Amino acid sequence: MELRAFNYGANAVAFIKNDKKYGMICAWAMQADYDKILMLLGTQSVTGKNISKGDIIGVSALNENQQDVVEALGANHSDETDKFTNIKYTVKDSAILIDDASNRMLVEVIDVMHLEGIEKDNLIYGLVKSFESNDSKKYSL
Repeated sequence: MELRAFNYGANAVAFIKNDKKYGMICAWAMQADYDKILMLLGTQSVTGKNISKGDIIGVSALNENQQDVVEALGANHSDETDKFTNIKYTVKDSAILIDDASNRMLVEVIDVMHLEGIEKDNLIYGLVKSFESNDSKKYSL
């Protein structure tokens, strides 16, 4: 049996760093406090490898009608192609926020951790600096 303890969504993690756009889909994300989030980004993720403490990133909880965004950000790696060619987005500071997402959060990376058992993966601990929400139903994997 494969444990599915929670309802996993599709969350776009996106930012600009050194004039390069990075973006990916993260299913393993959670709210850890009123203004704190945690996200586990796999070791294979180019986006995850480029996130550092102090970075300002965009985290957008996609809505149920944004399958096209899931496919665009979930395919290939950010160092191989521009994933944002057909995506509507807004840039704030270095954060890329996906237009029409259920929640659009500007997040400051507090820490990037490597815990026992998942040492190679990046556990991102972030502070939500600001957010915008709407009533659209969130995407569910």
